[in-house]
Amino acid sequence: MGRDPRIVIIGAGVSGIATAVTLQRNGFHNFVILEKGSDVGGVWYWNRYPGLTCDVPSQLYQFGFAPKPDWSQVFAPGPEIQRYLADVAGRFELGPHLRFDSEVVAAEFTGSGWRVETGDGVVHEADFVIAATGVLHHPAMPDLPGLGDFTGQVLHTARWDDSVPTEGRRIAVIGTGSTGVQVVSALQRKAERITHFVRSPQWVIWAPMNLPQPALVGAVLEKLPQVNKALYQAGMAGAKLFTDVVTRPSWRRRVVQEYARVSLRAQIRNPEMREQLTPDYQPLCKRQVLSASYYRALRARNSELVTTGIETVTPTGIRTRDGRDHEVDVIVFATGFRAHDYMRPMNMTGREGISIDEAWAKGPRAYRMTAIPGFPNLFTVLGPNSPTGSIPLHHAAEVTARYITAWIQRWQAGEFDTVEVTEEATGRFEAEVAEALGPTVWNTGCNSWYFTEGGNIDLLPFDRHTMETMLAAPDERDFHLRRNA
Repeated sequence: MGRDPRIVIIGAGVSGIATAVTLQRNGFHNFVILEKGSDVGGVWYWNRYPGLTCDVPSQLYQFGFAPKPDWSQVFAPGPEIQRYLADVAGRFELGPHLRFDSEVVAAEFTGSGWRVETGDGVVHEADFVIAATGVLHHPAMPDLPGLGDFTGQVLHTARWDDSVPTEGRRIAVIGTGSTGVQVVSALQRKAERITHFVRSPQWVIWAPMNLPQPALVGAVLEKLPQVNKALYQAGMAGAKLFTDVVTRPSWRRRVVQEYARVSLRAQIRNPEMREQLTPDYQPLCKRQVLSASYYRALRARNSELVTTGIETVTPTGIRTRDGRDHEVDVIVFATGFRAHDYMRPMNMTGREGISIDEAWAKGPRAYRMTAIPGFPNLFTVLGPNSPTGSIPLHHAAEVTARYITAWIQRWQAGEFDTVEVTEEATGRFEAEVAEALGPTVWNTGCNSWYFTEGGNIDLLPFDRHTMETMLAAPDERDFHLRRNA
């Protein structure tokens, strides 16, 4: 039978659930999932703002081991995704392993394993730590002068407060990614006035985001799982085409980019507004925004687009650099996340006391998205250079979880006590990624959240087959395997 590893999983979002189920299906049950929120879901737990919708088709936004045939929409609303993740956790009986309201504040490598401490003072001893913390969980708040003097209410889309009324009120929305587009579209209908402050416009591709999935389709897929599986595989083939579009210059990329331009021209006829909404970079360079309602919302009588920079927040609103005062009751920040924090700000220290901040002084880095030099017996799921802009994340998480499980199986068999990736292997992977990023659309001259503080693009520039191959099996030549004395 071998040794029984003690495992700590940090995070109960998509990657944490994928990891837990993969471990369980391979006979590992001595694990705990530490989640700082009060329920599973990760980004889908923290984000509850009006209009929240996934920008990936529902049939792709699910685990291969837990298909859901009865999505309500072609692009699922956020609350339904969170319920799906909770249902998966229940179906696979993860409840006894889950510890909610348990934010990890410190994780220390002891020389043979890990000591993990949560905010309530509970300490967990582990042979392995798997960081499934994801990228979208630390809200980014701009440092606007005067914000503390504002007498209205302030919301961030990642910490939405349903008790704050929005109907019949004057609302300012700051932020232009998918979140800003969705929240403007949702709030405009019942607001007295909505003002969207846009510093840098985004390309917004028209897509039927609220298109319902007919109940009959769900019923058929429920009764015929082989058809549901075929639909999933067809979707994965479509995702492969999208990966090709963003990673390699081709006529396919040009077609998609032209569709983005047509989406703007067809919906915004006013030349002045169209100019204000035209980005100065190529479509797809940033994470693509999809919407069927945003441009319509901006054209409404109770909407205003403001592209002049913000000078200060006043007690009653926002003053722009042209001296104009915009009186508002509510300020909504749709300003995204500190996407490259990953496990931070937890106090994580590896071999010989190296901190994660020291290891990542020039930006996050990991061998094949999952192992970090100086941190033995620690793995990340959807860590640095994960394919957040090109490959369905549930699938990427499952592939990574299987790879990590293969290492734990070797530990169980007594082949080693600690496993640590070499600096050389990590540097080689970084060089391969840097070279492959050259022809990607992300590298065509925009400032996106994909860029780290060090100026690197934190994405995987390879296709699904390449990712699956690199994570197919552990290559011990790239690791230090040690036995404790």
